[in-house]
Amino acid sequence: MAETANDIVSRRMRGLDRAFEILEFLRVKRQPMRPNEIATEIGAPRSSIYELVNLLLGHGMLDYQGGDGRVFLGRRLYFLGTAYAEQFDLMRECGRMLGVLAEETRETAQMCLLEGNKYTVAMMREGIRPFRISSNVGEPVAIPWTASGRLLVAHLSDQEILDFIPPEDFLLPNGRRLEPADFIAQVRQAAEDGYFTFNSEVENFTHCFAVPIRQADGASIATLCLVTPREDGLRNRSAYLDSLLKAAHEISEKLGFRPSKGRLFGS
Repeated sequence: MAETANDIVSRRMRGLDRAFEILEFLRVKRQPMRPNEIATEIGAPRSSIYELVNLLLGHGMLDYQGGDGRVFLGRRLYFLGTAYAEQFDLMRECGRMLGVLAEETRETAQMCLLEGNKYTVAMMREGIRPFRISSNVGEPVAIPWTASGRLLVAHLSDQEILDFIPPEDFLLPNGRRLEPADFIAQVRQAAEDGYFTFNSEVENFTHCFAVPIRQADGASIATLCLVTPREDGLRNRSAYLDSLLKAAHEISEKLGFRPSKGRLFGS
């Protein structure tokens, strides 16, 4: 039977989805891999992965690295990312503001957002104190493990939050399970307060601060964060929150957000 136009479109869409899956897989793995290893890891036919890898190599989206047929993200992606950064005001504004926050507080400042149903650090500036705290930019992390996660899902209903976050992500790094109802209560409190702070579930001895960057409709599209040594964070809590709220308010205003009359940004 001859392939119909709809069949051709459907096949091409599946191929495009698979190509993006390869790129995303390598981004998360952060190391060159052979096509057959990629096929095994993502559960795809080797023949289609070899075909797509060759196509991505031809377009510069992948490059050979390390010999023995291993491939990794290509240089062309760097140029695409640079063009994106030049045109996306949020990234420029956050990059500038992170520098201000890191200098002002001497702590590690981050801009964080959602990627799929995970949290990730999109940008970071390390503080200038001798004891530095850093994270892997772009690494996916379970939303309930993070201070920012409470703010980034605050626009969702309770059921939407439960549908959005995988059940296994409520199991914290220390083996304790965070009850979804408790997490949702924290989400609602964070939305009311306009910030969230807690002792990190991921890094021992650290305290995390997160405030929302809001778009015109009030939804949080990203957060500005400080990751501090626990004692310093608790001692300087008020000053750190003031710095974060001021920075986030400035960026949010440029995105068209206006707080309700009589309501402060962080109140």
